[in-house]
This record gives sequence, structure tokens and C-alpha cells, in this order.
Amino acid sequence: MPAIIHATTSDSRFPLGSGHGSDAIHKDPVYSYAVTLLRDDQGRTGSGLAFTLGEGNQLVCAAAQFYAARLVGRDIEEIMANFGSLQKAMADEQQFRWLGPHKGVVQLALASVTNACWDLWAKTRSVPLWKLLLDLTDEQLVATLDLSYLEDVLAATDAVALLRDARATRDARTPILQTGYPGYDTSVGWFNYPDEQVRENCRRAIDAGFTAMKLKVGSRDPDRDIRRAELVREIAGPRARVMVDANQQWTLPQALSTCRRLCAIDPFWIEEPTHPDDVLAHRTLADAIAPVKLALGEHVPNRVVFKNYLQAGCAGFIQVDAVRVAGVSEFLAVCLLCKKFGVPVVPHVGDMGQLHQHLVLYNHIGIGHEVVFLEHIPHLRDRFIHPVRVENGVYLVPQEAGANCDLTPS
Repeated sequence: MPAIIHATTSDSRFPLGSGHGSDAIHKDPVYSYAVTLLRDDQGRTGSGLAFTLGEGNQLVCAAAQFYAARLVGRDIEEIMANFGSLQKAMADEQQFRWLGPHKGVVQLALASVTNACWDLWAKTRSVPLWKLLLDLTDEQLVATLDLSYLEDVLAATDAVALLRDARATRDARTPILQTGYPGYDTSVGWFNYPDEQVRENCRRAIDAGFTAMKLKVGSRDPDRDIRRAELVREIAGPRARVMVDANQQWTLPQALSTCRRLCAIDPFWIEEPTHPDDVLAHRTLADAIAPVKLALGEHVPNRVVFKNYLQAGCAGFIQVDAVRVAGVSEFLAVCLLCKKFGVPVVPHVGDMGQLHQHLVLYNHIGIGHEVVFLEHIPHLRDRFIHPVRVENGVYLVPQEAGANCDLTPS
């Protein structure tokens, strides 16, 4: 059986400049990947990424190397047959766990390694990741998940039952493979863009077929946020979906004040309005601005905190990110949780539509989640061997084997 013979990590950073990627907290981001490469004795390489904004990326790489070394000499089919147990064992490595648990550098490192495993598994079977996920039996899929600390709401038997129920109606959802998955444009309104650039970007997005777009808010002067939000709504028109994203900038009193004002533009959601660990603050805010919904999860590090948000009933949309939680496996565990609680999943992308284009297809077909849309950020598309293809505002279905995470040689 083919075995992994080499595991390496690398620190890949891509300065953006020109205001690209800026938000209320991260004013000058350096889009960066902690890359794990798992090479087998057949010449295949699994590429796994975790996403950061620059400094500290080297720490994630060092932690990922610690995890990846445990896989050398093992066969990917054997690894993935019971990956949930292996991932739990790695996450619970006694001294390393102290650095989390299940958050921060060690969690990002586990994401990088986990995603490399899924990419290599799909390449071994010569199928795109979305096809691999659909080909697995319900029991095989659940065996790849660590559901510990979720058993009070989602035991393994519950997860299998959810998948079995969804399987009965799969055929009705497979047309998405012909039509593609709709996207939304985040790049119209980065925080440091001047108003005229936002205005021009909105027109460009509409011309490119997007019917939804997002604006960064969270200014020290709330009047700036309101003015720019009104600008986007004016250009986009009343039928477009317009979202606003504060990137955790506001305290609860600030969020209550500014979100009430933003409701006037009829936002599809308000994203990350306050500190991502403050579940109860989001509950208060959700009640105050209903029926406008909150979108949460970009900075939620693990399935347990997502469980708490879902139990609190304050999230209108969950934005779990497979390069921030512990990779594809924990992403899927959160998606099953969301299905049980009846909350749609719209992943945070962070210029990683590469991986998430596969996962939203599986979410819809395999789990039965409704189609909403998938964030599109184009700044690093030229860095990938097989970049996402978006036409007329729609992600075209990837056909290459793997998860489309292979970076071009630097």
C-alpha cells in the first residue's frame, strides 16, 4: 500500500498593498498560508493550508511540522478510515494541548495537516474533494470526524442519521453540479478603499454577474460606516443582497447603536459585530436588531464554541472556515451541527474559495443545506495551480483531483 514518505511545512506570505484585504482591525494584512505537504511513495503530494495575516505564520508552520511528522510511514487510506480518532489524539497531545486547547496556533496547525490529508486522499482516489465526500458512505464520513464535546447534541449515531435522511433526497440537489454555486463579492468595499473606489467596485461586481456584495465597516466614526453602506445600497439597488462586516471592532454598546442605524439599508446580514468569544453579547444584539440577522464564525476556533452559538440561537448564518478550525473534518462536524439546528452555513473564505468551493457543494448535496452563496476574494488566485473559476457571479464546479490547494512554485 502507498505510504507517506515525506512531510514538510513552509511559510508562504503574499503582501497585498493598495488597501486590499483591509478591515477595521487588520489595516495592512499580509495574506499568508502555513503550508503542509505530504508526499507518498507514488509521487503524489497532498497540499494543506491554514490562513493567517502574516506575523506568526512561522509558528503555525512549526506546530504543523510537529503534527505532520506523526503521519510519515502511514498509508492515507488507513489514516482516513478512522481519522476522527486520529485527529482527536493529535489535538489532545498532552503538552501541545496546553497551548490551546483547540484554538490559536496549534489549531491552525492541525487545520493545515488535516487539509493536506484530505487533499492527498482525494488525489489517491483521482477525484475532486467534493466527489470523494459524496462517494463516502454515511458511516465512513462520520468516522473522519471528532465529535467529542458535541455528544450532548450530536452523537455519531445522530450524525449518521442526518446524513441518511439527506441521502434519500440527494438526486433533487445534484443539479448544482451543472449550474455551479453562486458567489458574493467581498472585494467591493475593503476598509481602506476610498468612497469612489467602493462605488466603482460595486458597478464592476454587478457587471460581473454578482447579485450580492459586502462592505467593511467598524470605523471610529459611525457616520462613515452609514454613508458607505448607503452608497453600496444605492449602487447595488434594492434587490441585491448587501452585507456589512465589522470584524469584531465594536463593543456591545457600540454595536447596538451602529447596527440599529445600519438596519436602514436592509442588510442581508451584519457580520462579526463584537468580540467572537462573547456569545451572550451576540444574543443581546440579535434580539435587538431582529429580523436583521447576524453572521458569525470567522474567528470562532472550534466546534464547541459553534455549539454554544447555535444553542444560544443568535446566529442567522454560520461562517465556519476550514482553514481556521481543525480543517475539513471539523468544518464538516460544524456543518452537521448547523443542519441539526436549522442554521445555514456560508463559509468565511479569506481568499480560500479554493477549498470551500468543494465543501459547499457537499454541504448542499450530501447534508441538505440550502444554497446561499460563497464568498469570493480574488487577490491570490494567480498563486494557485488550479485557481477557482467564477463566471457571471457563479463558482464553476472544479474537476481536478484533490482540493485545488496546490500553490504555484515560487
